[in-house]
Amino acid sequence: GRAVTVWLLEQAALVGHTVLEMAALVTALGRQGVPEPEEAVQNAVSEGDVLVFQDTVGEAGDAGEDEERPVRVLVGLERYALAEESLADGLARLVNSVTGRDGAGEEWERAAASAAGSAAELIRAVAGHGLVLHTGGEASLADPAALVSAARGMGLRVWAAAHGPVGRARFAGLVEGAGVATVAGLLSGAEGPGRDADGALDVDLLVVLDAPQLDVETAALVTESLPDGARLVLAGDPGVLWSVGPGRVFADLLAARVCPQIASRRPDPGPLGELVSGIGVGELNQVAAPGKEVVIVPVRDAGEAVHRTVQLVVDSVPRAIGVPVEETQVITPGHGGAVGTRALNAALKERLNPGPGRFGGFDPGDRVAYSPAPGRTLPGRVVRADGEGLHLECGGEEVVVPRERVESSVRHGWALTAHQAVGCRWPAVVAVLPGDAVQTLSRPWVYTAFSRADRHLSVVHGVEQALPRAVAEVTAKPRTTRLPVLLAPQVPTAEG
Repeated sequence: GRAVTVWLLEQAALVGHTVLEMAALVTALGRQGVPEPEEAVQNAVSEGDVLVFQDTVGEAGDAGEDEERPVRVLVGLERYALAEESLADGLARLVNSVTGRDGAGEEWERAAASAAGSAAELIRAVAGHGLVLHTGGEASLADPAALVSAARGMGLRVWAAAHGPVGRARFAGLVEGAGVATVAGLLSGAEGPGRDADGALDVDLLVVLDAPQLDVETAALVTESLPDGARLVLAGDPGVLWSVGPGRVFADLLAARVCPQIASRRPDPGPLGELVSGIGVGELNQVAAPGKEVVIVPVRDAGEAVHRTVQLVVDSVPRAIGVPVEETQVITPGHGGAVGTRALNAALKERLNPGPGRFGGFDPGDRVAYSPAPGRTLPGRVVRADGEGLHLECGGEEVVVPRERVESSVRHGWALTAHQAVGCRWPAVVAVLPGDAVQTLSRPWVYTAFSRADRHLSVVHGVEQALPRAVAEVTAKPRTTRLPVLLAPQVPTAEG
């Protein structure tokens, strides 16, 4: 019973929960055939395998003076529970930090006055607060770019960090000369400003992009790494899929309203921007696309879906749109099935880079998706293979994957899942919606897949009315987390 309890909580973490409600855990144990499931949970608690929490529900003023507020009993693994508590402590420290004591108020105001719209709002918010949230799509990156440039102009130590190398390169193009890293590189020390004598990052301001991709453990490490008095901006698009790891940090913070939130007023441009904006509010609109920015390709079955996808990538998109094969990305809901990444990658490899696959199924020139850690995907290309391992080029950097890790961490990458594609964008995207994908479609999935395209989106459409229904009705699956409860008492001075 104890082992099954731990296993169920590990499985829950894989789908995003940091804790489970006691009742849900007991029910799940019963389904696994565990006799006396309540006793199994108690044994796991008494042995220190798991932790139990009793969180009060609702606001302090909701219950009458003599009424006890209801309590929610939650059970979680120590690893995620401690990370979530550490994160809440770090966020509270930022929210309650006294900013403005650097005497730079006039400089901040001058910087805001020289910016416009939501960029000016963001600069003013950061001037007076230790933690600020910023929301918007791709075009909205101009706001944090303006903030980074302004802070650098004031002589502050500023770094930005993106989810992956593609996002890092895109933001670096907006802030010439500024420090831009990946979140993983920043935390490992492979990139970034280095750390001071106390082990804190050598920064006055850190801007984290792609914030919805922060799971509780990564977010806790970020906040723990900031020196006293530093400011943190979490920026991202709330419409995309949440982190692969447990938690919903950005969504929980937006809901908690513990710090200023600046919504960008820079919409993504053109028919693609219009299409994606509608999806974000649950509407799948037909958009005028005079330049073939959006093309719908209906298909009847899996075989036709694979055939049309290959045809689009190899011929139609390069010929009609002018986007070369290597700048077109296929996105499909899952890895398995007749139209999953495995099937599509096999078909695309056969047409684009046939070869014997002597090194773990790979040949020089293959497009790949390399996962150095769960939840992180680096799109790249095979350069060569030798005794050291598989040599890849990912985001302009050479990566060597040892032979023994190739099978577990490298896949072909002409086709990716939407989760793998988060944090990246391509000139053209072919989104594949086969008939067997109906159960996996949701508004965040469609939003993420469609918004990866800069210039052109082809939709291989085999799900009929399931697509508008998913956009209108199927929102993100709930995740059970403790962050909102942990933040509520810790931030008494929070502003609404």
